[in-house]
Amino acid sequence: MKSSAKNVKLASVDDLFSTEESRADDSREKVVDIPLAELHPFKDHPFKVKDDDAMMDTAESIKQYGVLVPAIARPDPEGGYELVAGHRRHHASELAGKDTMPVIVRDLDDDAATIIMVDSNLQREELLPSERAFAYKMKLEAVKHQGGKNRS
Repeated sequence: MKSSAKNVKLASVDDLFSTEESRADDSREKVVDIPLAELHPFKDHPFKVKDDDAMMDTAESIKQYGVLVPAIARPDPEGGYELVAGHRRHHASELAGKDTMPVIVRDLDDDAATIIMVDSNLQREELLPSERAFAYKMKLEAVKHQGGKNRS
């Protein structure tokens, strides 16, 4: 007769001595400090990052207080992270002489990343009409792709 011991799954020591709260905390998004050199711009990012007075003000603020709102990035299969939202904060952090910046890392497909990137930038007032139009076009294409995925 064969033993059924192969089908028994034992809990790990960590599972035995961790709390439900700590297990739930492990699955939550976290803000991590990532080296600026590991953050790469989003492919086809339509918004210009300019060294204007507003950028200098942002760099000065970051020098004094740090980055107050984390960027959003996704893991890059070729190494590092692709910056989805936070390109201006990234550049201002470089100007401020910082080595790292706070980032929320999310696993996002191209369409979800595009929608987040566009939505996070459209609220800015100083966008050029051409930037705004191109961004809306990118978002429309991403939303169309997402709609196509749900059809069977």
